Amino acid sequence: MQDPRALYDVRLDDADVPRGLPLVAVLTGFADSGSAVSQLTGFFRETLESKDVVVFDNDILLDYRARRPVAFFDQDHISEITPATLTLALVEDELGRPFLLLSGYEPDFRWESFVTAIQQLVERYAVANATWVHAIPMPVPHTRPIGVTVSGNRADLIESMSVWRPRTQVPSNVLHVLEHHLHNTELPTAGFVLLIPHYLADTEYPAAAIAGLESISAATGLIFPTDRLREENRDFLTKVEEQVAGNEELQQLVATLETRHDSYMEDNPLPSPLVTEDGTVPSADSIAAELERFLASRRTDDD
Repeated sequence: MQDPRALYDVRLDDADVPRGLPLVAVLTGFADSGSAVSQLTGFFRETLESKDVVVFDNDILLDYRARRPVAFFDQDHISEITPATLTLALVEDELGRPFLLLSGYEPDFRWESFVTAIQQLVERYAVANATWVHAIPMPVPHTRPIGVTVSGNRADLIESMSVWRPRTQVPSNVLHVLEHHLHNTELPTAGFVLLIPHYLADTEYPAAAIAGLESISAATGLIFPTDRLREENRDFLTKVEEQVAGNEELQQLVATLETRHDSYMEDNPLPSPLVTEDGTVPSADSIAAELERFLASRRTDDD
């Protein structure tokens, strides 16, 4: 294995990085339901004060043909090219408390080297705990709070917050691999998978970002300003309710999902809020059809 330190450049002196900080990770990958991770990344970078500690090398980790840099064309020339970024930054929460933020793209290559590099940085900066957030589509209603599945070795968070604890196989992302390695080092580690209504998975759902921030706060004690997101979510839900009110199929879908969700949360014998009355999981085709019908119903002539 090539030296993992070759994957990144250190941009901030060690003396300027406090030891014992929480590590928060949000990486865009193969799934980002409700644009939860994308919104969190934008929130952290645009709302909070930050300094880059480490910048990872795109030429080693990034498939440019899959995630091409954005070129700005100004009449007769290219004025700017903005590449994707993957960084470890020193960030301050709303109260000025520092934490380390790993954000950007999920590496396309060299996963094992990347995970080893993160472990080295965890040791270098004596990280106190690690938290990451991911989001997946599930047949749950938007009229109920967003649930989470919690993984890792934080028994307190798993017990108090994890509403669905399946025994299953899932396609992993690089943060699953990192969590597995950190779990074995006994570093307090928590992964939050947000369960996003499947018919909103292809939208930018502000509640997903709020749920992600609340999960991070529960794991780290950090405080974030969410007023803007909450206002955006109120506007978003108003539009969703207007669409639901005008579509009988959506009304029936939401009502069915509410019944299953509430039964599950009230200790009903249903094994999961995601199954039908006969115990079967909705098929991928039926979920996709419901999503397509919803998206078709919300399109307008000017959008």
